[in-house]
Amino acid sequence: MHLLINTGGGDAPGLNAVIRAVTLGALNRGWQVTGIRYGYEGLRTGDPDGLVPLDRDRVRGIAHLGGTILGAINKGNPFEYPVQQGDEVVLTDVSAEVLARFRAVGGDALVAVGGDGSLRIAKRFCDLGLPVVGVPKTIDNDLDGTLFTFGFDTAVSVATEAIGRLHTTAESHRRVMVVEVMGRDAGWIALHAGIAGGADVILIPEIPFDIDSVCVKIRQREAAGRGFSIVVVAEGATPHGGGRVIRAREAGRDVQLGGIGEEVAEAIRALTGKETRTTVLGHIQRGGTPSAFDRVLALRFGAAAVNLVERRLFGHMVGYDPPDMVPVPIPEAVARLRRVPLDSGTLRTARSLGMCLGD
Repeated sequence: MHLLINTGGGDAPGLNAVIRAVTLGALNRGWQVTGIRYGYEGLRTGDPDGLVPLDRDRVRGIAHLGGTILGAINKGNPFEYPVQQGDEVVLTDVSAEVLARFRAVGGDALVAVGGDGSLRIAKRFCDLGLPVVGVPKTIDNDLDGTLFTFGFDTAVSVATEAIGRLHTTAESHRRVMVVEVMGRDAGWIALHAGIAGGADVILIPEIPFDIDSVCVKIRQREAAGRGFSIVVVAEGATPHGGGRVIRAREAGRDVQLGGIGEEVAEAIRALTGKETRTTVLGHIQRGGTPSAFDRVLALRFGAAAVNLVERRLFGHMVGYDPPDMVPVPIPEAVARLRRVPLDSGTLRTARSLGMCLGD
């Protein structure tokens, strides 16, 4: 068996642990393992350097490292690949080139590690006959079919530490600190980090917020002698009747969110007169060493992916259904995003603690 593996989309803490687990699991079965650089780019270009032979030496001591030794890319969809034609960039289907190279190098199966977009691409390749097993990867924790994705715990830990550090400076200066965290469509990071970090207001995409409600909470704290407040806002949060704040669009789609934290801060400043500051954590949440939980979870995902290949359960993604790793059909996994349910026990916890959710 010749097993190939790639890491697509944005990076996440734990990717190298998955690569290590897949490599060792395959080698222990007597298989050959090859890494594809930068998603599908290493196959598409035909460049010999685009494929990396993986052996025990290559993956030794990488489980604790952030990033990915194979590189990641979030603009390399082979079915809609940007090709420069004259003065225009035309989206072109180059999937046939990828398939041809996969067969030319003697590939028997592919482990595709990625989020919603990457797994949708994997599904399309599977429909074309490429044997694929998926591993879910997103710090947003918004993939259906798995309770947790690796990278989420690390992102929450980073955000929680930042919120804790901002408490001291907010209290010292009697300021409102607005912390913008990642979360395009789901508020898992904001919710968990906000609760863990003792935030006063948590704004998530699932609950359109009323800025007046936010300001009521801040005034209540002021009246109670608490002259500072911490507001945690997911990048995809929206006000009642408003839309997401977009930094950049490309080919008719939103490619970069950001700025909602500053908009919330400006509104709070205008309505309460409080001195307000904004901190955007951004890619800090993606980088660095994965937490112990994420390392173990990523290693389990990688080992389970090899098991699915051995069982020839192609077209499936590994899902975490505690305490087990289970096969989940990729079409089911990408059919919808896993958002925070409005009846979530975690939301009830936040309300019970007196946190404002903007509604």
